[in-house]
Amino acid sequence: MGKLDGTVTVVTGGSRGIGRHIAVAQAAEGAKVAVLAREEDALNSVVAEIEANGGIATAIAADLTDLSHVERAFGQVASELGPVDTLINNAGIFFAIGPFWDVDPDTWWRDIEVNLKSTYLCSRAVIPGMIERAAGRIISLIGGGTAAPLPVGSAYSISKTGIMRLNESMAALLEGTGVKSFAIAPGLVRTDMTEHQLNSEAGQKYMQGIAKRFETGDFLPPSRAAELAVEVASGRFDDLNGRAISATEDLDTVEAEIADTLSRDRRVLRLIGFDPAMKPTET
Repeated sequence: MGKLDGTVTVVTGGSRGIGRHIAVAQAAEGAKVAVLAREEDALNSVVAEIEANGGIATAIAADLTDLSHVERAFGQVASELGPVDTLINNAGIFFAIGPFWDVDPDTWWRDIEVNLKSTYLCSRAVIPGMIERAAGRIISLIGGGTAAPLPVGSAYSISKTGIMRLNESMAALLEGTGVKSFAIAPGLVRTDMTEHQLNSEAGQKYMQGIAKRFETGDFLPPSRAAELAVEVASGRFDDLNGRAISATEDLDTVEAEIADTLSRDRRVLRLIGFDPAMKPTET
């Protein structure tokens, strides 16, 4: 018996890298998996891998920043696999590297659009059905620049911080419906995205720390994020609804500390020392 038997998972950006590993891991635990991305050939390769291992999967090519594409894609998921139990918002890019005033404005905005808008549109597509069934989980990937500024990757940082706040907002809005929302951080993983940071002119100029981390072995395999996504999709961390978990962490420790996390309001975005209700000091 797999941890996800009888469920349907959608993985966005599932054609390569972390997304591919997440899709394969979900299928290995019994989920029927829809992989969504732009490149049809790469998607078909993931489906072939899943099917070769006895799993069930379908590939759907779509621009996840386009509402009509998203609606068509999720309609196809429903007709081919059934209602979505787990949505994993993994689609993301990071091309705007350097001080934002030196970066092409369209490139800067595109990072935000792909990362944040796709998360919004795909979440929007599944939530009504999940509410109707009183069950469902949305898992959105965050990363570097969420908990602290990433000055030379401001668009990526802003998008991932926005995803974390969207995750918290969804959890609050969906409280009591049976639908839950989570953020997971995969850690530093060697992917096409990080290869761009390593090899592009801008990356070599502004992100030299990435190369040093890879040289010293300070990174994770994509399987860690895939394992975390399985555990969250299985319901193991439902009490951490609206909060973030990192693949760098020991999951048994995370589980053991749930009560403390909730009592101290941790794993969330907060402005330390700022009270928005604070009145101006009278002089």
